[in-house]
Amino acid sequence: MAVKKIVFHPDPVLERECDEVKVFDKKLKKLIADMFDTMYEADGVGLAAPQIGIPVQVAVVDTGDSGQLELINPKVIEQSGEQTGPEGCLSFPGVYGEVSRAFKIKIEAQDKKGRFFTLTAEDFLARAILHEIDHLHGVLFTEKITRYFKEEELMEEE
Repeated sequence: MAVKKIVFHPDPVLERECDEVKVFDKKLKKLIADMFDTMYEADGVGLAAPQIGIPVQVAVVDTGDSGQLELINPKVIEQSGEQTGPEGCLSFPGVYGEVSRAFKIKIEAQDKKGRFFTLTAEDFLARAILHEIDHLHGVLFTEKITRYFKEEELMEEE
């Protein structure tokens, strides 16, 4: 489809509550395809619509093991445990930090046809999904960082 321009902080679209998706049409399907193209081109594992300047509740995730996940109007309905680990964000190039999130989550969302589904995720996939859901509510990962570190430190940990 098409690679879109990623919006960088401090663009105000990143800090606003996104609108719920009510129309499930070809335009939405194209948006999702463009978001996957953009995420892959940027070497990311997740992307939320506000990160390409569109304030709607749409996020895509692909951690490699998960396959392509499209999350429309997602809501966290259960969470448990805790994990702390490194995060980065395509809207904050070169910024990395340690963030604590739930280890296991259950979400409800819709697919591009408007069908509701539930998904349970753990560990890195849960982290990626929670990061993207935060974007849809104007919450940035920098608000949750307990310790910043440089990219070189991230490479040493791997």
